[in-house]
Amino acid sequence: MFEWLKGFCRPSELKSNGVLGMNARNYKIISKYNNRRLYPLVDDKVQTKMLAAREGINTPHLIGVIEYQHQVKDFLELVKNHPQFVIKPAHGSGGKGVLVIKHWDDDCFVTASEKVLTFQDVYKHISNTLSGLFSLGGQYDVAVIEEMVNFSDMFKDFSYQGVPDVRIIVYKGYPAMAMMRLATAESGGRANLHQGAVGVGLDIKSGKTLNAVMHNLPISVHPDTKADLRSLVVPFWREHLIIGAKAYEMTGLGYLGADIVLDKNRGPMMLELNARPGLAIQIANGKGLVEVIKQIDKTYPQNLTAEERVDFILNMKK
Repeated sequence: MFEWLKGFCRPSELKSNGVLGMNARNYKIISKYNNRRLYPLVDDKVQTKMLAAREGINTPHLIGVIEYQHQVKDFLELVKNHPQFVIKPAHGSGGKGVLVIKHWDDDCFVTASEKVLTFQDVYKHISNTLSGLFSLGGQYDVAVIEEMVNFSDMFKDFSYQGVPDVRIIVYKGYPAMAMMRLATAESGGRANLHQGAVGVGLDIKSGKTLNAVMHNLPISVHPDTKADLRSLVVPFWREHLIIGAKAYEMTGLGYLGADIVLDKNRGPMMLELNARPGLAIQIANGKGLVEVIKQIDKTYPQNLTAEERVDFILNMKK
């Protein structure tokens, strides 16, 4: 199943095995179906939250936004009633600049990875966020402060000191491919494959494990928790898919990535959207995206609601 992933494969071999490459993604799909004027709807996390609220899509509650340097010193006033919170850049990507505080007092802040920070440390992090250190293109940014996700106990053995999330690739409103990203010690508690997280390919009809990889190599157990990755099943799978499908109407983007987390109290929640989702999801699934995209183009019905599109997928014969 992973033969086309081996390093000796030439681009022509990858293409013949249905792997969507970056150039094809950029020129044949993104440039065709993603109007650039719509990018701010997903590149700006504040705009994304506002759109999601209008569409009735569940997201972590917004605590506040810090726009200017002189406001940084007052951030304690924003979080005073929130024992847990997350700070992230509005225009960040790849998990850069995301700071998760799981508890704090007047003396210190403790992160999800148990690192102890001072007020000055957090102050500096927010100040760096505003200066654009973590943002796309280094542009000046704002700091978004939102509630921390209390991830479901169902995944406590599958992720190490971090919130696991589901990435769904959505094409023309149809969920096309999915994976779950699991934090590891190497990834520093972040669900980022490039930083050493585990990617678990998920069956689009059931949310069950197909394959799992770390650093693009197949694995069967989590490197830290030793959980059997083959036993992973995402509950509330239809609800996950509906969030991804609704993102199509919400943004107008024909090709996007939806990142979804499962909160133990509030259920599936949309964390963020991406107009240029990466292609490593194909490695996690052990198959390419090209054939799925062709099938959607040729045989999937048009003019359905998000729920109808999801049910069409769930009821398809294998």
